[in-house]
Amino acid sequence: MRVGLYPGSFDPVTNGHLDVIQRAVTLFDRLIVAVAFNDQKHKTTLFEIDERVLLLEEACANLRTVRVMRLAGLLVDFAKEENVLAIVRGLRAISD
Repeated sequence: MRVGLYPGSFDPVTNGHLDVIQRAVTLFDRLIVAVAFNDQKHKTTLFEIDERVLLLEEACANLRTVRVMRLAGLLVDFAKEENVLAIVRGLRAISD
């Protein structure tokens, strides 16, 4: 099974994120959308982790091969645990 992983904070989830997800589902048998959080950082977020997961689950409800999960540790460890073939990344503006 070809498993893809699309990690991010998704705070908030945007149309750009959803476009990447729509494109990525065509490349894999299963796509994991991993909502990253780090309790050790004192970064202020717009939405709590549970809200971000719920928003993504609702946005991806019609995509049966998408699974939304929390990502708390290292990306490499998570990818190994889930037998991920490839990590999906979007493009960012040069100003980021």
